[in-house]
Amino acid sequence: MTLTVVAKIQTKTGSADTVHAELRKLIEPTCTKDAGCISYELYLDKNDPRLFFFLETWESEELLNRHLNSGYFKAYAKAIDGFAEKSELHILTKSD
Repeated sequence: MTLTVVAKIQTKTGSADTVHAELRKLIEPTCTKDAGCISYELYLDKNDPRLFFFLETWESEELLNRHLNSGYFKAYAKAIDGFAEKSELHILTKSD
């Protein structure tokens, strides 16, 4: 069963450019190296430039967890430490 993931990242005031640059660094390795990544798209909230969203589709939770534990994802988390105000991860399954 595939999973849809919505990751929401809210930056601190004045930190949006820094966080945005780090978020963009996740796209290439996720799309080319992570098994099970079906789609991985970064969005900016039209009304609040401090809000970023990743809309993702994964083949399984196991493969999503591999992504979350990858070296480059851990490097991202370290790089934004102190710049992000809040992060949320919503893992969704399709409702029948």
